[in-house]
Amino acid sequence: MSFTFRTLAATATIAFAMPAFAQSIEIAQPYARSASPTAKTGAAFMQIVNHGEADRLIGAASPAAELVQLHTHVESDDGVMKMMHVEEGFDLPSGETVSLERGGKHVMLMGLTSPLEQGATVSVTLTFEKAGEMVLDVPVDLERMPGDTGMSGGAETKQGDEKAKAE
Repeated sequence: MSFTFRTLAATATIAFAMPAFAQSIEIAQPYARSASPTAKTGAAFMQIVNHGEADRLIGAASPAAELVQLHTHVESDDGVMKMMHVEEGFDLPSGETVSLERGGKHVMLMGLTSPLEQGATVSVTLTFEKAGEMVLDVPVDLERMPGDTGMSGGAETKQGDEKAKAE
């Protein structure tokens, strides 16, 4: 890899690690991934911090996929984990953080319109019951391991003027 490419990749990683805000909802550490370059499905993960009144994430959309749904994993009676669509969405209690993570709640991208490539971004629109819509540019990180924040040394970032606003 060239020095220029590494510099651009590092800059993009830092920029995308910054949280986005919609009124009192903050999105931190978003990333998307698929299991392989030929996969027809992928998922987006993030931390949703609710600094205001109780709300609910009720939907998601993306031009990167034919169908986007809110999903979670549930253990069946026979002990097998199964993914399921959560039609009612995810509660966002006031003052709490809700994790959308691998093996749990997540934004499911089905019928990908093109492969999710390392370092690219996908646009994802989140719809909240009270806060409205928030459009995010979610970085694709195929190398991130579960529990990895994607930020070296556990460094925290502060949001500057770049904010996604509720429409």
